[in-house]
Amino acid sequence: MFDPIAKLKEYVSHASVSADPAYAKHMTGAREFVGGLLGEIGFAVEYVPTELHAVIVAKREGRPEWPHVIIYGHYDVQPADPVELWDSPPFEAVERNGRLYGRGTADNKGPLMAHIAAVARLLEQEPDLPLRITFVVEGEEEIGSANFKSFLRQHRDKLAGADFVFLSDTGIPRADQMVITVGLRGMAAFEVELSNARTDLHSGMHGGVLLNPIQALMELCASLHTTDGRVNIPGFYDDVRDVEPWEREELKKLNLSEDEYARFLGISHYHVPPGYTPFEAIRFLPTLEFNGVSGGYQGEGPKTVIPTKARVKISCRLVPNQEPEKIKAQVFAALRERVPAGLKLKITPQHDATPYLVVPPDRSNTPADQSPVLAKAFRATDAAVEQVWGSKPCYLREGGSVGLIADLKQELNLDAILLGLCLPEDNLHAPNESFDLEVMRKGIATVEEVLRRTAHG
Repeated sequence: MFDPIAKLKEYVSHASVSADPAYAKHMTGAREFVGGLLGEIGFAVEYVPTELHAVIVAKREGRPEWPHVIIYGHYDVQPADPVELWDSPPFEAVERNGRLYGRGTADNKGPLMAHIAAVARLLEQEPDLPLRITFVVEGEEEIGSANFKSFLRQHRDKLAGADFVFLSDTGIPRADQMVITVGLRGMAAFEVELSNARTDLHSGMHGGVLLNPIQALMELCASLHTTDGRVNIPGFYDDVRDVEPWEREELKKLNLSEDEYARFLGISHYHVPPGYTPFEAIRFLPTLEFNGVSGGYQGEGPKTVIPTKARVKISCRLVPNQEPEKIKAQVFAALRERVPAGLKLKITPQHDATPYLVVPPDRSNTPADQSPVLAKAFRATDAAVEQVWGSKPCYLREGGSVGLIADLKQELNLDAILLGLCLPEDNLHAPNESFDLEVMRKGIATVEEVLRRTAHG
């Protein structure tokens, strides 16, 4: 059995930044590192090309009546910028105070290594384990998994017969509380541009005779919410399902503090729609957020112009049963109806993600036709977490989006068990990203036990 921390350090040294073509050789290095490690523990490894970065497919075959689990991960990472804010080089993993620092340690190289190590240890103990396992490790998650859906469509045969997906690319609130994520918000992102005059204008010579695109844009943006925080778009909430009582009860088990959360955010007041706590709002409600605004002079000092254009980047986080295309149609219709007279409107759609929800067994809304293997795996996870962590997991929705999970559901009709291993203090996507090594140790033990119980029942 290999040393998972030593292997993780080696893995982090491959600067696999998918967003920047300058890191292409590092993407190849990370891919071959993962493939090589999986090959060493007995998997048949294939690199399946896409239009950009290949997907690693590594299989352990077996008898057709054995359960078949897909373990997902990604080998790409976010850029390390701003590098000057790191306390140690981002691609030279450094161990400090029970943590391993480096880009990708928590997202997603550490959690993926936990799964690989768990499988290696389990198969070392039980070479004849009655479980089929397929690793699917992509290289484009940090840039939206643009080619993952086409991969699924073109290579269904490589994943045929799978019962569920198992992964760790979600979070837990603290190091002593495991959370199984059962819901992810979707996404509808786009950019809006308003323009008026043919060029920037002198604000003294021409101010007061035309509507400034920045003013028009601010007024248009302000119309998209009510004062109590709800999205002011006709039909926006029509498809939102009621939250089941068991979900609210699961959330209460965390005993979260609104005061502590406010201090963590650095805010003095919440702005939450009526009837929801802050912790419910980020899990159960859709949003419309302004992510960036531009227009006119942005440099130091004054430049008194009326800009020809102003832009805003908008993203809508969607909850289960909402469809990105339908939401965009509703928002775009409202924008076209409300754009001030004389202003030219341009809408540029960007990436989408479908929301996702899976219901564990024995709940009020558990599907009657739920896969028996999925139900067994959920029960195995429940028992494994209690055995390793000393308490049962909470089953919660998460506010973020992982579009590929919905892609797996849409294309292969597979549900996922999302075992959280990332903490708020891990600084995902930020300088000084790190991974808690005790969480990693417990994660390895948990994954090992989940797979053992799924295999044997």
